[in-house]
Amino acid sequence: MFKKVSGLSGIVVVTAMLSACTSNDSFTVKMNQVSPSGVGAELGTITISAASGGGVEFTPNLHDLVPGEHGFHIHENPSCDPGSKNGVMVAALAAGGHYDPDKTDTHQGPDGNGHLGDLPRLTVDDKGFSKIPVVAKRLKLSDLKGRSLMIHSGGDNYSDNPPMGGGGSRIACGVIK
Repeated sequence: MFKKVSGLSGIVVVTAMLSACTSNDSFTVKMNQVSPSGVGAELGTITISAASGGGVEFTPNLHDLVPGEHGFHIHENPSCDPGSKNGVMVAALAAGGHYDPDKTDTHQGPDGNGHLGDLPRLTVDDKGFSKIPVVAKRLKLSDLKGRSLMIHSGGDNYSDNPPMGGGGSRIACGVIK
C-alpha cells in the first residue's frame, strides 16, 4: 500500500527512489596509470552500464593514452597494485589474470567462448583520448563488482598466440567497486 506524498517531500521521495534504481544499473571506475613501481596518475573514468541490446557497455572518458587500439579486459581481482613475478616487478600484477569463471584457459575475444573478461579493443584517438563505447554481450553487471578493469599497451588479436593476444604490458587499471 502506498501513501500519497505531494509537494517538495514527494519530489525528494521520487528522486531517492530513482537514484536507488539507477545506482545498480551503472557505475563509474576511476582509471590510473600503472607501472612496476605502482599506481600513478589518473587517466579519467570508464562508466559501466547495462547495454540496451543486452550485455554490458563500457563508456570511456580517458586521456593521455598512446593512440591506437589497446587490449581491454576484466581481470579477476580488485587490485591495481604491482607484484613480483620471477623476481621482476610487474605493473598491476595483483589484478590477477583475465576473468575466466568457467576456467576455459583460452583467449577468444569478446564474442568467443574463452575468458569472460575478454572485452572489445579500446580505441584511442590521435590526441590520446578514448571516448568510444564498447559492448561485451556475454557479460552481466553482476559479474563485475570486485574485479579490475585493465588496459594493455598493445592491441589484441583475441588468440593465444602470442600469449594473451599480444596485448602487452598493463598500462592502466581501475578497481570495480
